[in-house]
Amino acid sequence: MGLMSKILGGNQSRTAEDYVELDLDDVPAESAEATMQVHIAEVDNQADAIDIKDAVYDGDLVVADITRLRTEDKTVEHIVDELRQVAQEVDGDIVRKGDDQIIITPTGVRISREKLGQNF
Repeated sequence: MGLMSKILGGNQSRTAEDYVELDLDDVPAESAEATMQVHIAEVDNQADAIDIKDAVYDGDLVVADITRLRTEDKTVEHIVDELRQVAQEVDGDIVRKGDDQIIITPTGVRISREKLGQNF
C-alpha cells in the first residue's frame, strides 16, 4: 500500500487518534509562516459542508471523508454540488476520490488527475 493510500485511502474510518503529531524541533525557527492549512473533515450531513466551505473560503485545503453518507442518497449529490460551486467561486479545484473522499482546494491550487509514478 502506497503512502497516499495510507493517508487518504482505504475503506477504514479514521479518527483523530489515527494521526500522529510529528516533532518539528528540527525545522529552523526562521521558516516562513504557513499560508495554507490542510483540514481533514468527516461529513455526516448537510451542516458539515458549512465548515468545509468556510475553510476553503479562508484559503485552506480540505480532505473530506463522506463514507458516512449513503452514495445513492441525494444529500451526497447536493453536498458535492455545493462544494463544486465553492471551488469555482474561489478558482480552486475539487475531485471526488472514489465513493469515500472529496478533496477541495482554495485559489491557485490544482489537483492532478494523474497518479505519481504511473506511466500512462
